[in-house]
Amino acid sequence: MLDDYSNIELLDEMFEGVYFVDLNRVITFWNKGAEEITGFSAEEVIGKNCYDNILEHVDQSGKQLCITGCPLHQTTQDGIIRKANIFLRHKAGHRVPVSIKTIPLYKDEKIIGSAEFMVITPLLVNIEDEAEKYKSLALKDHLTGLPNRRYTETYLDLKMKEYKTFNIPFGIAFIDVDHFKVVNDTYGHDVGDEVLKMLARTYVNSTRGNDLIGRWGGEEFLAVFTNCQEKVLFSLVNKIRMLVESSRLIVSDTELRVTISIGATMVKPDDTIESMIKRADSLMYKSKEDGRNRCTVE
Repeated sequence: MLDDYSNIELLDEMFEGVYFVDLNRVITFWNKGAEEITGFSAEEVIGKNCYDNILEHVDQSGKQLCITGCPLHQTTQDGIIRKANIFLRHKAGHRVPVSIKTIPLYKDEKIIGSAEFMVITPLLVNIEDEAEKYKSLALKDHLTGLPNRRYTETYLDLKMKEYKTFNIPFGIAFIDVDHFKVVNDTYGHDVGDEVLKMLARTYVNSTRGNDLIGRWGGEEFLAVFTNCQEKVLFSLVNKIRMLVESSRLIVSDTELRVTISIGATMVKPDDTIESMIKRADSLMYKSKEDGRNRCTVE
C-alpha cells in the first residue's frame, strides 16, 4: 500500500485525517486531512513515534490513551478494527473532539502496522461558525471569539424565562483560570491572551451544541447548560476541567499548562439571574480554597 503512488495520492486528498504507523508505532504517513485537523505538518511528525508528545489522545474521562489503551497500538497487535470517540491535542494546544477508526495494514498476510482515520466529531459547535453569528450583533468577544458578557447575559435571561414559564431546568458554571496573574507576570500579556484563546477553543469543543460559554471578563467565563440535572451538570463541567488540564501551549520550547476552578449550580424555584451568578461565583471560590483545579457543584 505504501509503495502504490496512486493510493497514497488518493489518501492524501481525503477529507478525513489519515496516518500510518509501523510495528514500532513510528509514523510513516500523514495526509493533508491530518495536517488540517491537528495543525501538525507531515514533516513535523513522520519518523516520530505517535506517542511522542504529538496528539496525546485522551478519552471522555481524561485517560491518557497513548500511555495505556491506545486503539491504534491494539489494532497493530491483534488486527481488530476499532472505533472510538476521543480528544486529540491540536498543535496550538487546545483539545479537538474526533471520531477515529483504526485498521490493520497487511503485507504478505502479515500485519506491518496500522492506520488511523479521524474526523472532527459532528454536532459540536465550531468557534469560527459561532463567531459569525455574534459579529453582526457586536456580541462577540474580540479576543477569544466567544459570546461576550452582553450576549451571555441575554442568553441567561432567556433560559430563566423558559424555566419560569415551562419549568425547563438549566445550570450555570462560573469558570476562573488558576494563577492567571502568574502567567501574565511570567510570560507577558501576549502569551496570556494566547492562553485565553486556547481555553476558548477547548471550551467550545467540550460542550454540547445547545450549551453556551461566554467570556465574562478577564480570565473569567460563564457557561450555561440547558435542560440538564445536577448529575449531568457535574459531568459536563468536570469534562471541561479535565480537557483544560490536559491542554498545553508551547512557549519558546516550554510547555505552558493551566488549570481552572469551577463553581456550578442548578436553577432553583426562587432564583433570579443575580442569585444564580452569585451562588456559582461563591462555589467557584470554594473550588479555589479547596486546592484549585476542581469543580464544586450545588
